[in-house]
Amino acid sequence: MSKTFLVTGGAGFIGSAVVRELIQRTPHRVVNVDKLTYAGNPESLAPVDSSERYEFRLADIRDANAMRRLFREHRPDVVMHLAAESHVDRSIDGPAAFIETNVVGTYTLLEAARQYWRDLLVDQPDKAADFRFHHISTDEVYGDLHGVDDLFTETTAYAPSSPYSASKAGSDHLVRAWYRTFGLPTLVTNCSNNYGPYHFPEKLIPLTILNALAGKPLPVYGDGRQIRDWLFVEDHARALIKVATEGEIGETYNIGGHNEKRNIEVVETICDLLEELAPHKPQGVQRYRDLITFVADRPGHDQRYAIDASKIQRELGWTPQETFESGMRRTVQWFLDNDVWWRRVQNGSYQGERLGAIA
Repeated sequence: MSKTFLVTGGAGFIGSAVVRELIQRTPHRVVNVDKLTYAGNPESLAPVDSSERYEFRLADIRDANAMRRLFREHRPDVVMHLAAESHVDRSIDGPAAFIETNVVGTYTLLEAARQYWRDLLVDQPDKAADFRFHHISTDEVYGDLHGVDDLFTETTAYAPSSPYSASKAGSDHLVRAWYRTFGLPTLVTNCSNNYGPYHFPEKLIPLTILNALAGKPLPVYGDGRQIRDWLFVEDHARALIKVATEGEIGETYNIGGHNEKRNIEVVETICDLLEELAPHKPQGVQRYRDLITFVADRPGHDQRYAIDASKIQRELGWTPQETFESGMRRTVQWFLDNDVWWRRVQNGSYQGERLGAIA
């Protein structure tokens, strides 16, 4: 049966993958609500933006009146809340935006959803019984791991290290409180590091790919031995939709890629793939690995993240389809094949799409 999904932040990296997956592989209708900050790119939705089941609405989740109107107008069955400020370095330079969007914005959206759901209980109890509010978060709320065999589970205590992760931890707590106190039917997921097509170029993997193609240094923090669990974004999108539609209300599900790699390994893997897939190097570059440059570590840098994703596998039957090797190859090839997309991001011209979205 077709449902209406209200997706916040659907023009972002993970959000756009969710929207593409919903439109291309399910019968559901999608209302994409996005403020179109620098990280929101409507061009990432080009494969689906002509669908009759897709609608874009330019709005800020902190705008209570706008959120209430959206709920009244579109009457969603499922909310998938992905809108967030999400870059650690930016949160160190300017934490205020992270508090405003991730904490205040989530509170505002929760209140709009609660009022809508409360009205449904009176007017459409069957629809109210099926309503779900799915909050998408990060493994960074758990802090970092020190033992080589330790894993984050759904019951790991929160110990955020950066303004970004602290703001996401705050939003997670709000969602759980709205479930416990008000009965709002919520779900929470915490994911490991995502990568894949349409990834904004400030993040490690796309930055490494594009800098290498330009013959620029490939910056690696500290000694590059920080460990992350890497999750292909399309695998994540499939997991999120499964949780939103099949997960148990009030539960938390960790989503990981089963791919622990040191940052330096990730950069070296990209270099080796480019040797094969882009052998014609920039002038003066003998090997892509020669571009690797170690830089001063960032403040409060977590050393290791690793997800125990056994619960979602056991209860919902989800496992990632991509290995690190296959996902990285697909990612590098995508950036080689889609230079128009990333060049428009680099030169800022993609932001002109806002005018079309507003119109």
